[in-house]
Amino acid sequence: MKQIKYFIIDFDSTFTQVEALDVLAEISLKDNENRSKAIEEIKTITDQGMEGGISFRESLKRRIDILQANQKDLPELVERLSKLVSPSFQRNTEFINKYREQIYIVSNGFKDFIVPIVEKLGIKSTHVYANEFEYDTDGNIIGFDENNILSGNNGKPKQIESLKLDGEVFVLGDGFTDYEIKKAGLAHKFYAFTENVRREKILSEADHEAPSLDEFLFTQKLERAHSYPKNRIKALLLENIHDGAIQRLRKEGYQVEVYPSGMTEDELAEAVKDVSVLGIRSKTIVTRKVLENAKRLLSIGAFCIGTNQIDLVAAQRKGVAVFNAPFSNTRSVVELALAEIILLMRNLPDKMNQMHQGKWNKSASGSFEVRGKTLGIIGYGKIGSQLSVLAESIGMNVQYFDLEEKLGLGNANPCSTLEELLSTSHVVSIHVDGRSENEWMIGDKEFGQMKDGVVFINLSRGHIVDIDALKKYIDNGKIHGASVDVFPEEPLSNDHPFKSPLMGLRNTILTPHVGGSTLEAQENIADFVPSKIIEYINTGSTTNSVNFPNITLPSLSQAHRFIHIHKNEPGVLADINNVLAKHGINIGGQYLKTNDIIGYVITDIDKNYDEEVIKDLKLIKGTIRFRVLY
Repeated sequence: MKQIKYFIIDFDSTFTQVEALDVLAEISLKDNENRSKAIEEIKTITDQGMEGGISFRESLKRRIDILQANQKDLPELVERLSKLVSPSFQRNTEFINKYREQIYIVSNGFKDFIVPIVEKLGIKSTHVYANEFEYDTDGNIIGFDENNILSGNNGKPKQIESLKLDGEVFVLGDGFTDYEIKKAGLAHKFYAFTENVRREKILSEADHEAPSLDEFLFTQKLERAHSYPKNRIKALLLENIHDGAIQRLRKEGYQVEVYPSGMTEDELAEAVKDVSVLGIRSKTIVTRKVLENAKRLLSIGAFCIGTNQIDLVAAQRKGVAVFNAPFSNTRSVVELALAEIILLMRNLPDKMNQMHQGKWNKSASGSFEVRGKTLGIIGYGKIGSQLSVLAESIGMNVQYFDLEEKLGLGNANPCSTLEELLSTSHVVSIHVDGRSENEWMIGDKEFGQMKDGVVFINLSRGHIVDIDALKKYIDNGKIHGASVDVFPEEPLSNDHPFKSPLMGLRNTILTPHVGGSTLEAQENIADFVPSKIIEYINTGSTTNSVNFPNITLPSLSQAHRFIHIHKNEPGVLADINNVLAKHGINIGGQYLKTNDIIGYVITDIDKNYDEEVIKDLKLIKGTIRFRVLY
């Protein structure tokens, strides 16, 4: 016969985020000139008692002596503490209400303020065991009931023993007095609760660490607000991704590991084994081999515009959703392109170098205004079209070439062929994506088709341009000036050397792939990409994913959500619904979208169902990945 489970929960720094007497001190001592010193002393005594440095009774007496509190302070204390209930307890009230007969609050704190707070979340007042204040005739707190078991040393074990609980006992708390229950042999397991405070001495004695109530419920296989404890989601962020992204993911509860540079294929294949979220920029290549080693990977975030460094098809077949930042750094790239056009037209790179060498070369030779010149944009997407608008605003004539038919902004005109654009533009700026069809699209032939004295800009992808051919045409004078921000081979980090045939050439700007590297752009990316990953993990929504069918889902309410990723084969949806029908499950809502490779089915169902249904859904032919959201 299955044993009943009983849950013993501490109050201070577990059920609530703080130690209640510390907060009471802030209230009772607000007019005391030594308030700060007294509060600090109370916190020190609290920590000593929690870690077993002094006896609990001594800790309690010393703190009450310092408090100088009155019964009139308690309503404000209750109000404050009610707002400081630990987040994971707030979101798991369904567990509290379902198991209220088996949940006990056992605290060395005081019933006077504990009961009003825990009752609001569904805990029975008769299941609260704690100390009680003693008051004088004026309501001043002068002590505590010393006959109460919990006022003395080993109080919690004695209290649990007196309850005579017939079943498995699990203790969740942050202090030494909680561990004493397990030490006395009265608990099956002790979980050190670290959502609010982390006491290394207590962790060393615990059976498990519980960074949240979700983790505790997960290990107990009980219903919880989060289908997967956030602390179990490990994120690996490479290439100096902005701190905002790190903090955003940590705030969500993820474990975040940061690596300052890119990784080789072998390094990444090893590092990604237990990672759920991978964040990269442009230098890291995510290959099929890397993805095959990624056993837990849910999502990849490209903290840039391009995604050609990721094998998107392999990611699809692995059930890994990829998100990028298609808009976040467009302005930064456009501003750099426009600045470089002006610099190169004025032959300023050479003049600036000469000034640093002590050479004064004041001359108009080789310097031109951009007004009235024709800018040819190859790739009229988000960056190209925005450059078009800004260039026209400073007097340039704009034309563009794109494989797709696109409406020009302002007075920009489309060219019917690439050769037409190259042969009629004073400035050529490339803004295409990294698809394989664009590889080496500008080589000896294309440079030969350009006007004499052309200015050439590449802020797109390194493998778009034949660097040796570019050098040839800079050397022979056909190209008046060039700017290159991306290269076929780039260093993995700032510590690795850079080499290029373009180094040292006249009127040539070389930059280390910084087109989108402004603080504003990186802040935008650091907000946008994590928000999409978090939304996908929390709700299943794939809005803006570059490799998954895009579905925007409603919020999940009073239901569970089954997420089924499968090969795009006929009959899978019917198989899913047959399994649900077999188990008598009513569908609250269902969403399906496919692309050439995968199908994505989301089914919202009633919370009550047989766990066997999950096994059956995973066994459906063609299943790539299945997960449940609560």
